[in-house]
Amino acid sequence: MSDPVKHESTPSHGSYERQDISARGIFYFFAGLLAATLVISFLLLGLYKILDQRFETHQPPVNPLAVNVPQDTRKVPPQYPETAFPDPRLETDERTQLNSIRIAEEQKLNSYGWVDEKAGTVHIPIERAMELLAQRGLPLRPPSGAQPQNEAQRNQAATKEKKGKKQ
Repeated sequence: MSDPVKHESTPSHGSYERQDISARGIFYFFAGLLAATLVISFLLLGLYKILDQRFETHQPPVNPLAVNVPQDTRKVPPQYPETAFPDPRLETDERTQLNSIRIAEEQKLNSYGWVDEKAGTVHIPIERAMELLAQRGLPLRPPSGAQPQNEAQRNQAATKEKKGKKQ
């Protein structure tokens, strides 16, 4: 009815039951596990190839207005967004882009250069502009009711004042 219990009469260190499992059984189990893994891997590889071919044949055509489109749209080349899309683009590295903007602003604020070369307009460093402003002062606006005068009118008014003082 029941299995007889098998005990050794004198247990010793390092003894084990030799009837439960053998090393050959463990080896066969791992060999079967490896074989099943390989079979399943090859089946999945074949399935992915079939699905890939199906996707390529059913892929819609690319919009003719899109330029520089990669052949396989699922794999985007590293420099594709920078070359394909016009400005303004989304920020990809905010810190680096902000630092480059700040450096360009600092260089422009602290250097000489042309704003409009044809009109003769230049920009000067801030420090030099503050020195010139301290030397020359701020330009004055004419009173609110007075009309701005040109050079000839100012000269005429000055000569009339001189004649009036002499008489």
